Amino acid sequence: MASNLVVLVFLVLIIALSAFLKADGKLSPKHYSCECPKASSIVEAEVRAAIQREKRIGASLLRLHFHDCFVNGCDASVLLDDDIAGSFVGEKTAGPNNNSLRGFNVVDDIKAKLEKACPGVVSCADILALAARDSVVYLGGPSWKVGLGRRDSLTANITAANTFIPSPTSNLTALVSSFAVQGLSFKDMVALSGSHTIGRARCTSFSTRIYNESSIDSSFAKALQRKCPLSGINDNEVAPLDIRTSTHFDIQYYKNLLNKKGLLHSDQELYNGTSADSRVKKYAADTTRFFKDFARAMVKMGKIKPLTGSKGEIRINCRKPN
Repeated sequence: MASNLVVLVFLVLIIALSAFLKADGKLSPKHYSCECPKASSIVEAEVRAAIQREKRIGASLLRLHFHDCFVNGCDASVLLDDDIAGSFVGEKTAGPNNNSLRGFNVVDDIKAKLEKACPGVVSCADILALAARDSVVYLGGPSWKVGLGRRDSLTANITAANTFIPSPTSNLTALVSSFAVQGLSFKDMVALSGSHTIGRARCTSFSTRIYNESSIDSSFAKALQRKCPLSGINDNEVAPLDIRTSTHFDIQYYKNLLNKKGLLHSDQELYNGTSADSRVKKYAADTTRFFKDFARAMVKMGKIKPLTGSKGEIRINCRKPN
């Protein structure tokens, strides 16, 4: 009888400790192990299927996580739609996001599968974090343990989206400042910029660079000018951020910078006679080093001001508060 009582007390203490850790706001890769043990595998399967349909979507899902975390933290505010009445304005129409961010339907599909498996358990913010990691892995990049337990915001902040997301025209000083505001170091900034080894950008993001800058390979600039004429008639056309392997996560992005073939002004700023030059050279020569630093920086970015415990909510529909 006494032994049964000891076991019972022990179990109560374990449950209490688990509840305390959740309330205390600690992110953990095992956060859903009891309530939704298949959460990670469901996300991974949906991400794989989406990328198999369209390789570019992997970069889009990674970018969603970036643009979410840089605005009031990793809270899925970027997924919220404006409401029809106009009383709620989301972040999707902010300058860095409008007609640019993609992958919202993939997030919807993942959420629908999770709601069927374990209703009201997995947050949209955690979906973004997992989908970013799974996209990188599927496209040949590194893996990392994703801390889970984020909750979803009830609000969005279009002003912050217009302010804190780095611009493609940023110089190195502005880039360093943008990342520092989020608690990310110079090293983090250079490593995370390597996410541009996958994906595409619109002509509007680099048209000034290809017509006005000297720190660009002339043949590279001319090829882009044919795609993006000065008249602006093709402003919404897209070009690969990495001209060689835009659907494979590798170090080619840094190699391109060494040859003045960075697509965006902000890319080439990392290798333009600046303090970032030496680190770009290291990454261009060492895949293992880049992958290690990128993974660490992604873990760090994923911890930017998450809502945990009783803050926020678990949205049933990622596009609107409950």
